[in-house]
Amino acid sequence: MERLKSLFPESFVNLVRDTDKNREKKGEERMKILFDASASEVLAFAAEELTAYLDRMLKEPEGMAIQIRLRSDSSAFPAGGNDSFRVRICVDGEDGGEIVGNNDRSVLLAVYDYLQYLGCRFLMPLRTCEIVPHIGREHLAAAYDKQASYFHRGVCIEGADSFENIMDYIAWLPKVGFNSFFLQFKSPYAFLHRWYSHERNPYAQEELYTQEDAQRDMVLLEQAAKKRGLLVHKAGHGWTGEVLGYQTVSWDTGAEPDEEQYRHRMALIGGKRELFHGIPANTNLCYHSEDAVDAFAALVTKYARENPYMDYLHVWLADTYNNLCECADCSKTTLSDQYVELLNEIDRRLTQEGLDTRIVFLLYQELLWPPEVSRLDNPDRFVLMFAPISRTFERSYELDGADVELPQFRRNQITLPVNLAENMAFLKAWQKIFPGSGFVYDYPLGRAHYGDLGYVHIARVLHADIQKLGEMGLDGYISCQELRAAFPNALPNYVMGHVLFQKDCPVEELIKDYYQSCYGDDAQRVLNYLSRLSELSSCDYVNGKGPRRSADMAERMEKAVRCCEAFAETTMRHRSSDGAFESVYWEVLEYHRNYVVLFARTLMSLAEGEQERADREWEVMREYICSNEEKYQPYLDVYRVLEVTQNYTGLHRSKSE
Repeated sequence: MERLKSLFPESFVNLVRDTDKNREKKGEERMKILFDASASEVLAFAAEELTAYLDRMLKEPEGMAIQIRLRSDSSAFPAGGNDSFRVRICVDGEDGGEIVGNNDRSVLLAVYDYLQYLGCRFLMPLRTCEIVPHIGREHLAAAYDKQASYFHRGVCIEGADSFENIMDYIAWLPKVGFNSFFLQFKSPYAFLHRWYSHERNPYAQEELYTQEDAQRDMVLLEQAAKKRGLLVHKAGHGWTGEVLGYQTVSWDTGAEPDEEQYRHRMALIGGKRELFHGIPANTNLCYHSEDAVDAFAALVTKYARENPYMDYLHVWLADTYNNLCECADCSKTTLSDQYVELLNEIDRRLTQEGLDTRIVFLLYQELLWPPEVSRLDNPDRFVLMFAPISRTFERSYELDGADVELPQFRRNQITLPVNLAENMAFLKAWQKIFPGSGFVYDYPLGRAHYGDLGYVHIARVLHADIQKLGEMGLDGYISCQELRAAFPNALPNYVMGHVLFQKDCPVEELIKDYYQSCYGDDAQRVLNYLSRLSELSSCDYVNGKGPRRSADMAERMEKAVRCCEAFAETTMRHRSSDGAFESVYWEVLEYHRNYVVLFARTLMSLAEGEQERADREWEVMREYICSNEEKYQPYLDVYRVLEVTQNYTGLHRSKSE
């Protein structure tokens, strides 16, 4: 025991959890997790998690208890490095070794990684979908080191989400290697309100959800993120609406009271200064107006002062394009030049107040074109965020092709690039004038995934994209996406987290292990089936790229229907005589199979040019997923898939609705 005392001094405390009450009465202990008494909430939480999972996993203890120390020690790893950790666990005596990270978050990441090493699998953002095996003490031994391949590894909220959905997702992020979470706007009201109002679902009764509710919930969500050491990103959309006097926490249309007072700040378009399509968040400003710039910079500075706990503050402009100010002065320059000057003004004010807030600036829509004259005065404050929202997801980023010349910037007449080489050209042009760090902000699970009926294609595109980030001069990836994106399973998000942490992770082995964990002996059969659905799918078609009439697409969807019908026999083998499936994975897979049949028939009719028939079949699909949403809520975002298919795919609601 003297050796243990020297290893674990009095400044360390024990966190002892034992779920076996009989052993507790006898004074026996299965496991001791030790950490510094002055440790942060994150380290204490890591100890709680390790204790709780090992209590569930370990069989009856043999011999003496084992003690594991958790600690954070930046000096044990290269300075300024990405999340790194070292696991050294032995089982020969009471001294079970230690788990060390270069920061507290890294220790928590190490705990979850170690649990996966022991056989746990965190397959979806639900505790009920975890695999926690029973093991013997002898299996605890481990000795390995890991360092994250990229610094930025996160997800940004989208879609329609309950408070529980978001909390579950935050809890899941570090379990699969993520380190960041982004709450858009100044509160997540837009996403929570969509769910509680049950927008687009006539089968659910609307629940009252206010902006005050969102503010309350946001505090709890941020606490949950910080409890796990996650980097918190905030704001982004909404600044232009705030400058115009609107409380902008969604893409809703604006009320009128303040419009006249701030009309002079609005972009002049077609000879008029007014809200763009009535939506403050989508309305650009007259960035030549000193008053508008002053108000914008003051709002950002005030928010930074009042939110010192956030790690990154996003400063974006209007969330649409071809709506720039056409006044004589604005027309003499580019939006990007005006944007950089606005960012410089914000930087000056933050510096004056002694605030070291990191600002994320956006390459998006007109801002894809780099500034012609202006440059950031203090690039160290800023992080570049490349958002190729219009890209195709049929293929991964293209880096090997010939350099592409940027199209000419034409005010209010731009076309967004779909071609991957052209998207890369915009990024390279910005990087020539900005020497700082950056990351991709992409949308694989924001819209594109609805076009991949099997989810296997989009998972492989994600893997290929992430492997190329270093070549692109970027240090990470944040996915702007629905949180309820596990239909038929959560493979794409699972791959994203694991490969962002270790870019050389063999993706085919990862996919095989995921399917084995979900579907057991029929894993290969399920993988073959969903891979075939992915081969027949088109992310571009569902997202409105290309002509709606397509003989090839019609043929592919007919084959998809037949593929689903043939697979019914497999799912039925995993269903008992009373109708219950042997696991949630099989139940969701069967629900997904029925959905794909309805969706594929809809797309087949659309591709054949039969719009009315396609709309009728879409009504059947809508009724199916709306009436079943309560049961399958965590897996499919009904609001979002209906929004995408109506606004992008080209399907129409009946006139009576």
